Parts: sequence; structure tokens; C-alpha cells
Amino acid sequence: MTKREMTCIICPMGCPVTVEMRGEEIASIRGNTCKRGAAYAEAEVRHPERTVTSTMRCENGGILSVKTDRPIPKAKIMDCMSLINAHTVKLPVSIGDILLSDVFGSNVVATENKS
Repeated sequence: MTKREMTCIICPMGCPVTVEMRGEEIASIRGNTCKRGAAYAEAEVRHPERTVTSTMRCENGGILSVKTDRPIPKAKIMDCMSLINAHTVKLPVSIGDILLSDVFGSNVVATENKS
């Protein structure tokens, strides 16, 4: 049996959660104080995802803050960053404008207005 220890990030309580695994099966989840913590721990061991927050170059030489509009698989973060780094934004843009579509099930969007 293997153990994975983590801190739940679903709410500000930051519960220390321990997941015990038997091979690929979850044997137990302990330490969470709510159902959301258990769901977070299960997702984290089965298919971890993250929202990517970064910057993208603009044609005028500036930078623009961007993020994925949905979490992507954690294993795809570096591939996502390669796509972001290879792209240059044509201004103007507004918050929420899609800059890259269908990036591992998400879109890369602007998180600031820039002209």
C-alpha cells in the first residue's frame, strides 16, 4: 500500500489529506473535513489538472497576462507553455478574448485589456 499526502486547496481550511492506494485503487481518503476535500484528493491522484497562468508576447514588444479558461491535465502544462510562448498577440485585446483555441480541452484567454 502506498500513501500520498497533500494539502486540499478547495477552501481556505487547507486540510492535510492522506490517500492510501492499493495499486491503482483508492483504499482510503483521510483528513478531509468535507466531501469536496475527498473529491479533490481523488481527482488529484487519478487525473491531476491545473489552470495555467502566464504571459504572452505582444506584437508591440509588450506582454499580456493570460490563462487557460479551464484546467488542463497537469502532464500537459509544459506543452501548453510551448504553445503560449510560440504565439504573439495582435492588439487590441479585451479580458476574456480567446487567443488560442482548444489547448488540451481549454482555451487560452486574455486576463487584461490592452490596446
